[in-house]
Amino acid sequence: MKPATLSPARKDIRLSFEFFPPKSAEAEGQLWETAAELSAYDPGFMSVTYGAGGSTKVPTLSTVRQLLKMGLPAASHLTCVGATKEEVHAVVADFQAVGVRHFVTLRGDPPGGVGTAYHPHPGGYANAAELAAGLRGLADFEISVSAYPEKHPQSPDVAADIDMLKRKVDGGATRALTQFFFENDDFERYLERVRKAGITIPVVPGILPVHNLSQVQKFAGMCGASVPGWLADRLAPVDDRPQERAPVAIDLAARQIEDLIARGIGEFHFYTMNRATLVSAVCDRVGFAKIDRRPAAGAAA
Repeated sequence: MKPATLSPARKDIRLSFEFFPPKSAEAEGQLWETAAELSAYDPGFMSVTYGAGGSTKVPTLSTVRQLLKMGLPAASHLTCVGATKEEVHAVVADFQAVGVRHFVTLRGDPPGGVGTAYHPHPGGYANAAELAAGLRGLADFEISVSAYPEKHPQSPDVAADIDMLKRKVDGGATRALTQFFFENDDFERYLERVRKAGITIPVVPGILPVHNLSQVQKFAGMCGASVPGWLADRLAPVDDRPQERAPVAIDLAARQIEDLIARGIGEFHFYTMNRATLVSAVCDRVGFAKIDRRPAAGAAA
């Protein structure tokens, strides 16, 4: 199979990148390097994950603050699990104080972990739709929400997922970011159903270049995504050989994006795993335009 060809620079394609808070000084340095490298693609925003129940509030806030200091457009994830409305509002105020104007609004995983029963906190927001409406009532934030082309694992069917997405939009959501997927036909069928439901906000494909097949298969099992056999067949023989795996992973992700662009998609959200190598290689292969956007000095301060 030939590699995906390099396309002319595409200045009309919008990109965003997702990070998670670093857990060590070494990981922190890697994150700032990653953010600096990916800033060359002029992202619309760089989002930072937030643990359910506020478990990563401090490191998430610190990470977002530093991205903003670097002159980068930062957004914070926000969950409502294990918190009252007043506690959520206090968190929002803390992020707003450092300059955050964009939240990726999620319900969050149940306190018992993925797969356990979810019960809303007494006095809290019951779900992401209520949380989006609560945010909209606080200020004119930009609000992104999640979407699931293969349905959320706790939803009875895709129709229920789409109904929830519509409730999120009614609550004030301005963009939906999808869970990662590898079958573009699944995404296209989902998008057709979303549009038929009268939902007009951008639905942005979530792209996950595969750093490790076994890890992605584990992630997929937890979040309701699937890893098709053809992808596993390509990656399994080289999964324990990173230098051989990388070109295959780059080609697979580039082909996926090229096909989505051919289907009319003009915006992509990358799950970076806090590493730039594969993501930047995919962006270059597809031909996304770069700019000279050097972050301010003292990025790792």
